[in-house]
Amino acid sequence: MTVQTSGPAPLPQSRHLATAIPGPRSEALHAERRAQVTDGFGIALPVFVERADGGILADVDGNRLIDFASGIAVTSIGASHPRVRERVAAQLERFTHTCFMVTEYESFTQVARWLNEHTPGDFEKRTALFSTGAEAVENAVKIARSATGRPKVLVFDEAYHGRSLLTMAMTAKENPYRLNFGPFPAEIVRAASANPLRPGAGTSTAGTNNDGGAVSGADVTTAALASVEATLAEHGADAFAAMVIEPIQGEGGFVVPAPGFLKGLRDIADRHGIVLVIDEIQAGMGRTGTLFASEHEGVAGDITLSAKALAGGLPLSAVTGRADLMNAVHAGGLGGTYAGNPLACEAALAVFEAFEDGSLLANARSIEAAAREVLEPLATETDVVADFRGRGAMLALEFADRDTLAPRADLAKEISARCHAQGVLTLTCGTHGNVIRLLPPLVIGHELLRDGLAVLRQAILDVAAEAGARTAEASAPALA
Repeated sequence: MTVQTSGPAPLPQSRHLATAIPGPRSEALHAERRAQVTDGFGIALPVFVERADGGILADVDGNRLIDFASGIAVTSIGASHPRVRERVAAQLERFTHTCFMVTEYESFTQVARWLNEHTPGDFEKRTALFSTGAEAVENAVKIARSATGRPKVLVFDEAYHGRSLLTMAMTAKENPYRLNFGPFPAEIVRAASANPLRPGAGTSTAGTNNDGGAVSGADVTTAALASVEATLAEHGADAFAAMVIEPIQGEGGFVVPAPGFLKGLRDIADRHGIVLVIDEIQAGMGRTGTLFASEHEGVAGDITLSAKALAGGLPLSAVTGRADLMNAVHAGGLGGTYAGNPLACEAALAVFEAFEDGSLLANARSIEAAAREVLEPLATETDVVADFRGRGAMLALEFADRDTLAPRADLAKEISARCHAQGVLTLTCGTHGNVIRLLPPLVIGHELLRDGLAVLRQAILDVAAEAGARTAEASAPALA
């Protein structure tokens, strides 16, 4: 049987504005959305997409937008990768669903095999597949509790782990994720993270230590790890089943932990018999220039979580971990009706094929090099860019007043809006909402990337200049 998957001609990989953003057709469809869909769903840009390909989103008004979001790190190999289309179309001809807990299919096992072979950790592994990232996090907690017989879970400042009730308890940001949704599950304990720009316990203010000197990465790591130990001691270290950490904190602001923090957590977990769960849901699957972001730190979790880019846009998540932990759960204790859906499994196998030659990982590193060249100088060229950070194609700019580091969410919002008006899709994030994050697809072309970066850079320069002018005007002495 031959499956036709050629599809329409590729989209031109160039930015094009046919109308204002959003255009009239998008505005009409957005009005219909408001009439039909709960207001509980937010929206970054009210544009209705008709097609997507490579680094371009084409909307219903004929505009072509540069995609610096990738569906929040999901379409890393592009939103219409030909191999994903081929595999999913072929599976669609066979069957769409049987439920792996009822009757089995080989693609589920093949996905598990690949993850067991490629996830960090020199030990025998097993994998369980689910549908969403939050589902993976919750099942990791279930597995850790089953294996250890302990109840508590340690999480960290600036963490984001999902929108389900348990993962909301594990998430740090109150608004919009936790607001009005409590009470939350108990036995979740939060500890300090190792944010190099905004150090937590053991330092007085961000950027300076208690003696007024600059805080080094080693200082931040030492203080944060001491805080973790103190938190465990306060709550009883032998009561903790798991500690769950993102190797780069996503929604919290794309925070790259100070050097040695993850290794220190690995040591603490080993000393206390705690399961170290590394949440690679956003940072994994090649996003940072390695298959998994924890590889940059030379650390392997006892359990590693994957989702988002795992299946090229189809819902799939995975919990991969030490065989003894994963097999500690009784038969029937894990599962889900849609867990490891066969269409999603085929898409994941296509994603794995796309990574085979190493070019996508190289592209991620090239994206970082280009973005650093264009954007990193803004930290000294303006008074509002407090930090440029990230790895690979997971990058961010944090906006704050230079002297006080007071967060400037207003500037991040305005800069992002100006990018949107010029046909460049950017997203904001961060505990204070003052971070613009960049998540371009790993297949984005060099010229398209450069175009988007130039638009973003100019928006930052313009907004910074206007903010500086307002500050100068406000501080000028009144005329007699």
